[in-house]
Amino acid sequence: MAETPLLEVKNLSVSFRVYGGMLRVLDGVNLTVHAGEKVGLVGETGCGKTTTMKTILRVVPQPPAVINSGEIRFKGREVLKMRQRELTDMRGQGISMIFQDPTAALNPVFTVGQQLEAAIRYASAESRRMPRQEVRRRAVRALSEVALADPERLLDSYPAQLSGGMRQRVCIGMALSTEPELLIADEPGTALDVTIQDQVLRLLHRLVEEKHTSVILITHTLGIVRQITDRVYVMYAGSVVEVAPTRRLFAQPSHPYTQGLMAAVPRLSGGGISDGIPGRIPDYMNPPTGCRFHPRCPHAMPVCKRQKPALLAIEDAEHQAACFLYDAPERVRAYQQEGGLT
Repeated sequence: MAETPLLEVKNLSVSFRVYGGMLRVLDGVNLTVHAGEKVGLVGETGCGKTTTMKTILRVVPQPPAVINSGEIRFKGREVLKMRQRELTDMRGQGISMIFQDPTAALNPVFTVGQQLEAAIRYASAESRRMPRQEVRRRAVRALSEVALADPERLLDSYPAQLSGGMRQRVCIGMALSTEPELLIADEPGTALDVTIQDQVLRLLHRLVEEKHTSVILITHTLGIVRQITDRVYVMYAGSVVEVAPTRRLFAQPSHPYTQGLMAAVPRLSGGGISDGIPGRIPDYMNPPTGCRFHPRCPHAMPVCKRQKPALLAIEDAEHQAACFLYDAPERVRAYQQEGGLT
């Protein structure tokens, strides 16, 4: 009997109602995370990575967001049908999220201690009955675990009195203080310089290994994904276009978009300027028909304009790409004969 995934997202579609119409942002997202697994979610800015995670946590505002279809199951329970109390418990000890901008994530008018202690106290029904001294002790321990010196003093400090790296460490400590089963890290080093970013990511990696926490790491930095994750989902314009074990994805990128991302990585050993992907992410108000990547794809065929491809196995079920190039050979020849490559 196959193991039940910790998190399972099926055919998730989300739109946003704006002046002038509907933005069709997520277009049938499928994603799975198993217990103890570290998963990467990569793609260009604006492809829907953060929207997917906010929808999983049910913190995306409705309206303007409209969840058109899909299922989100956490430990077998349907998140989209949970009541508010169930959602609060899930966010307390089930799923935590580290946002990419620690300045926006921390409230400037409350001390670090007030915010951290509130996160600990309201994580579960049991913690709500916890003595105040125990809550304070856990807050101190949370800051110590993220290598912040003098945690007692920092608890009485305001976020503005801390550097960007310290604020991000506070956010990591807050997210892990309730010992969640799944941690969503939304580009946790984006707002930091590269040296501090490396320190923060190494710290995050060490803590999740020690606590055996499952992770979804959202990033557009492929080097980070290669170091930390077990499996990678590649996302383009609201859809997952490729999924594979990390090592295999870097050795054998199969979807044309994934190949373009790999080619766009800066070359530090010379060889000229990195190649970019022509064009831009489509307008979500009026997205392309069929495969949303076809206007930018060097291998586009007539069928790509008419029909959205399903995820197809490359060598086995672990490595899949949503591209008609990986359909049966005779079908690919038929697609091409319809009018040749576009």
